[in-house]
Amino acid sequence: MGHTFLGEFFYEKGDLNAALKCYIRTRDYCTTSKHVVFMCLNVIKVSIELENYLHVLNYVQKAEQTTDIQQETTTMDKLRCASGLAHLANKKYKLAAKKFLEVSSELNSTYSDVIAPQDVAIYGALCALASFDRSELKQKVMDSVSFRNLLELVPEVREMVQDFYSSRYASCLRTLDGLKAYLEYDLHLHDHIQSLSDQIHEKALIQYTIPFTSVVMENMAKAFNTDVVSLEKKLAALIAKNQIQARIDSHNKILYGR
Repeated sequence: MGHTFLGEFFYEKGDLNAALKCYIRTRDYCTTSKHVVFMCLNVIKVSIELENYLHVLNYVQKAEQTTDIQQETTTMDKLRCASGLAHLANKKYKLAAKKFLEVSSELNSTYSDVIAPQDVAIYGALCALASFDRSELKQKVMDSVSFRNLLELVPEVREMVQDFYSSRYASCLRTLDGLKAYLEYDLHLHDHIQSLSDQIHEKALIQYTIPFTSVVMENMAKAFNTDVVSLEKKLAALIAKNQIQARIDSHNKILYGR
């Protein structure tokens, strides 16, 4: 307990490295699985603030290996949040999405010193839109009662996800562009929001073209609230990256599927 109190003292002082050392030393005195989990959560909290995400993932794994941990919903939610943040920091957006989507709506404010439930909804939704295909989006987001409850905390994000799934791309991307204005200052998202936004824009363009053998670009531009010239450049880039199997009739402004 002495090392834990010292860790808390240094943490409150802002000496995170000293706090981390104290929390890690408590490992030698853990006699029960609850002690191990408590130690892991302390190390994880400080490691997130130090941006030492390898440490975060290692101690999440240690905590998950303790007995009866799967029955502790609140603890499991904290570990999923921590794992999601680590994967987000490492730009593994699909893994991050899966972890955030596993968090139950019972999280509430139990982990508020690390992440708010609203942030779980935002991070999970953005990572899912950027990395999931349509079937995964339906199964893990649209059909997930637990995650939908979290999305209710951020109505604009909920509407954005519904618009994307319903192919209302102009509305979805307009909401996304509005969210970017403040997410660029988000503690965990600021380094990723541009990349996530670009991937969501690309995924929307790809999904729009899938059902058609040919697309009039003027109509597609209207659906995306953009101009034909900008749209043609984006489509050409996706064709070059082999993400859309098509060719562009630049004279008649028509996209033909291959």
